Amino acid sequence: MKRKYFNLCVSISLAMWTGLAAAQPYPTKPVRLVVPFPAGGATDILARTISVKAAEKLGQPIVIDNRAGAGGTIGSALVAKASADGYTLLIATGSTHSIGPIINPKLPYDVERDFEPVVYVAKTASVLVVPANLPVKTLGEFIAMAKAKPGQLNYGSSGNGTNSHLSAELFKAQAGVFITHIPYRGTGLVFNDMMSGQVHLLMDNYVTSQANIKDGRLRVLGVSSLQRLPFLPDVPTLHEQGLRGFDVSNWFGVYAPHGVTSDVIEKVNAAFNAALQDPEMIKRLAFLGATPTGSTPAQMGKMVADDKTKWANLIRDRKLVVN
Repeated sequence: MKRKYFNLCVSISLAMWTGLAAAQPYPTKPVRLVVPFPAGGATDILARTISVKAAEKLGQPIVIDNRAGAGGTIGSALVAKASADGYTLLIATGSTHSIGPIINPKLPYDVERDFEPVVYVAKTASVLVVPANLPVKTLGEFIAMAKAKPGQLNYGSSGNGTNSHLSAELFKAQAGVFITHIPYRGTGLVFNDMMSGQVHLLMDNYVTSQANIKDGRLRVLGVSSLQRLPFLPDVPTLHEQGLRGFDVSNWFGVYAPHGVTSDVIEKVNAAFNAALQDPEMIKRLAFLGATPTGSTPAQMGKMVADDKTKWANLIRDRKLVVN
């Protein structure tokens, strides 16, 4: 009888302890934010910048974990399979969640099935840059050189199927030039080869390229938005320079694995939205060439769906070849 009473007491105590542990408000430990691209790239820089302030709002550190490779697929797949407890999140881009599913139906994850949208954090326009020692000063001169040397020039990207890849393919299609694609594990890795003359063009976020632009190692020939960028007022758009209607930007947003509870998603969403409204954060993002957005989870989901449709139409209409 005493043993049964003892066992009952132990069971009740364990149940109460488990209930109390489960009742602890999220988060009770650091949150891992997986960046599916290498350190030094646009996604990494933005993630590190925003997460500092978001961590203050959340009340726990946000630890950046770079898991690069396969155009962002490796890191994205890691989060898709992570525990649905809110302690592993992903900062995704158009490359991983808009373009990737279109051009690679064999991705190891399904955007709608395996992820929960949390918050749309920022967007950036791309810049078309060439090495400063390349003998061209304008976009027209580069196009003329490429037409005079078909297949002899090349461009780098952050990987097959990424925004930088598809943006450059769209440029090729509209400009009527043939330049060879060289995929890298991230655009931060392209620059050394650009300085040595092995890569002749890159289209990617200003965030990534700005240091080399300011130091005079890269020359900007155009920007990918329909309007000029406020921090590059003297650089004409590709649209202005004859590539009519050229309008490409990249988005950055936070996802959680499927199954994370709505209350956890709401807490993470609130922390990032609050961070993005901070005046100092707005200034820092503007310095990087990024525009803070913010959103509800539902708004982010619609934005990604619309972006996916846009890229699907471009790939079909322009007959872009993904190599």
